[in-house]
Amino acid sequence: MTEFWLISAPGEKNCQQTWDKMNTATAQTNLSTNHKFNIPELKVNDSSLSIPVKTLYMADVLEDSRDKVQENLLANGVDLVTYVTRFHWDMAKYPIKQSLKNISEIMSKQVSQIDNDLKARASAYNSLKGNLQSLERKNVGSLLTRSLADIVKKEDFVLDSEYLITLLVVVPKTSYPDWEKTYETLSEMVVPRSTKLLFEDQDSGLFSVTLFRKAIDDFKHKARENKFMVRDFQYNEEEMKADKEAMTRLSTDKKKQFVCVQLEKKISNDNNGQSASAPQGPLVRWLKVNFSEAFIAWIHIKALRVFTESVLRYGLPVNFQAMLLQPNRRNMKKLREVLQDLYKHLDSSGTVIDASMDIPGLNLSQQEYYPYVYYKIDCNLLDFK
Repeated sequence: MTEFWLISAPGEKNCQQTWDKMNTATAQTNLSTNHKFNIPELKVNDSSLSIPVKTLYMADVLEDSRDKVQENLLANGVDLVTYVTRFHWDMAKYPIKQSLKNISEIMSKQVSQIDNDLKARASAYNSLKGNLQSLERKNVGSLLTRSLADIVKKEDFVLDSEYLITLLVVVPKTSYPDWEKTYETLSEMVVPRSTKLLFEDQDSGLFSVTLFRKAIDDFKHKARENKFMVRDFQYNEEEMKADKEAMTRLSTDKKKQFVCVQLEKKISNDNNGQSASAPQGPLVRWLKVNFSEAFIAWIHIKALRVFTESVLRYGLPVNFQAMLLQPNRRNMKKLREVLQDLYKHLDSSGTVIDASMDIPGLNLSQQEYYPYVYYKIDCNLLDFK
């Protein structure tokens, strides 16, 4: 279970005593696994904090290799649970000599920059992906609609003739015998024995047929009456080559953007299933770095809010213990009851108040109220339903 409860309670004789009391009441009865959550003493001069944070997801980019997503979701080089349970304030990023307002502004600017960069990169990637999918769709599906560029060859056509033209006709498989019997008589001026089966799928076949140009309209009309569909197609070698090159270019550009999945799988196979690192594209590298930065900022914001609310509730001088509880899923209700008994003396109005869900990175509002300071941290950021 990767849900944590970040709480704080006022120091009694000292903060260690607060910790010991809570830990004895919960951990020894297997209600939760507990960790001290270290928050330095910050300068209190502004209790107003509102910082939007968005976590970054790589599922869409890694696509068919979503099993690789979890290993890319790291914070400061470690998995998210390890980072949270061993949290220490980053003095270099967020100097505690500065005021809370300044620290919150640093975080806000950092996250806003990540958010803006993500939107730009996501837009470029989605455009690339959309263009490639559009080309790919042309090469699949029914013979009535799909691209024929990878099916036909130059030798299948009569080209550069003033009088003759080759048409492509889609014929249902069940109608092959009818086509062979009737195509020469569908209109005048059809070249005898000129039909050839070029390609077939599960339902239909693509036949070529040659006739005089002035008979095109009549032939198409009669073919339609017999449920033979003439494709509107003109052989243009330059256009087909350009389409193939465009698809190759888009496919290459897309692969460059994210992890080289096939190479990674090959490396794994070559090493008898042992994991080995494969080159990663710039988009995945950027997502990894900035997911880490965003998650670190998010946890620091949680710490900042715990500090601020603890000061507001418990007063100055600063004297409280922040604690991270990882609830045993089966005993969550009991854990709430134990905490309620421990801290109900802090606030007689400590009843649960319904509010919005606390979605990681999207909503930092307090979703429930208890006599102790409480924030939920959910490290389970993956949902592929």
